[in-house]
Amino acid sequence: MRNRPALIGDYRSDAVVFRSGVQRVWMGLLLVAAVFLTFGGSLGPIRLEGEWVVLAATAVFASIGAIGLNVVTGMAGQVSLGHAFFLGMGAFTAAVLGGVEGTAPALDPVTGELIQKVVLAGYQLDMLIWLPAAGLVAALAGFIVAPVATRLRGLYLAFVTLGLVFIGDHIFREAEYFTGGAFVGRAPAEMSLLGFRFDKPGEVFGVFLGKNQKLLLLGVVLLVVMGLAAKNLFRSKVGRAMAAVRDRDIAAEIMGIGLARTKTIAFVISSFYAGIAGALLYAVVGRLQPEGFGFALSIDYIAMILIGGVATVSGAIMGAFFLKMVLPKVVVWLAGLPLVDLVISPEVGRGVFDTHQFERILFGLLIIGFLIFEPLGLYGIWIRIRNYWKAWPFSY
Repeated sequence: MRNRPALIGDYRSDAVVFRSGVQRVWMGLLLVAAVFLTFGGSLGPIRLEGEWVVLAATAVFASIGAIGLNVVTGMAGQVSLGHAFFLGMGAFTAAVLGGVEGTAPALDPVTGELIQKVVLAGYQLDMLIWLPAAGLVAALAGFIVAPVATRLRGLYLAFVTLGLVFIGDHIFREAEYFTGGAFVGRAPAEMSLLGFRFDKPGEVFGVFLGKNQKLLLLGVVLLVVMGLAAKNLFRSKVGRAMAAVRDRDIAAEIMGIGLARTKTIAFVISSFYAGIAGALLYAVVGRLQPEGFGFALSIDYIAMILIGGVATVSGAIMGAFFLKMVLPKVVVWLAGLPLVDLVISPEVGRGVFDTHQFERILFGLLIIGFLIFEPLGLYGIWIRIRNYWKAWPFSY
């Protein structure tokens, strides 16, 4: 079987994380390149600095949330439109446990002036406490929702999970003591790990790094850990049970797989990943807003796994990086073209819609295009390219 990674002869070979030495080498090279770029190096024309660091850090943290959604939607086949709710639960849990107690400015409803009105809870705990707690609180919310969600599927399940977004929106707006309230918000948790601050510039291994470079380095480490954990989950007994439920739930139940138990596990794990992502993502943004965890955020994450590739860790990461790092730059580039500039120009009487609306339209077209022409997403395109070069010059 040597040098034939696609030819599987036993169950042990089918269950390994990396099936060939080539995959292990590429994984190592990608990690080395990610760390090298984070520390301010460059690979030819590629150099992470300034805005690119912010986009890369955002994409890395978003990848963790996308992997979580891929667990419940990709592996278990449960359509979830409520991912934004679990992201918000993790984000505000982290902000309360790791944030600073104080007041937040709010607008006086009569005079319209800024007043110190909203009192915020904050305990300034270490990241070792608030980061796992953010994931666990979100996982607990997923566990509470699971008994209802596991009895439904398809469109009915989608509507139930969509309801979570509106419930969460109301809770986040009204619980001012924890969230800061509507249009006020609060600062995210302090990124302090045993005294080491990730949210302030400083030296790491003798190299001076900015705040966002530190966050990117932290994100790369966490993404590797949680990505490998998800990869191992997919090849485990539980992961295979999820795949069986996704493909044929009645047949899976006949074979002895507990549908309710398997779906509950999928929801809990997915919610945990979302909570971790929510806790970390807004350290880059710098501000938590209750109205930011709406339906549009859930659609963003659905798009990540659809464009990247459903039921694969690599696809979730590809989709997150494409939407958070590549697409914004593509929109800026397209907006500079003469014909497009006439359409989205901010000048009165010229523009049909603004840049944000143009991004949303392009975003929707990408989802439709991938669903029609490449259901496996960017991961499927990569598989096609890889198989083509493996079989070249033969066509079979």
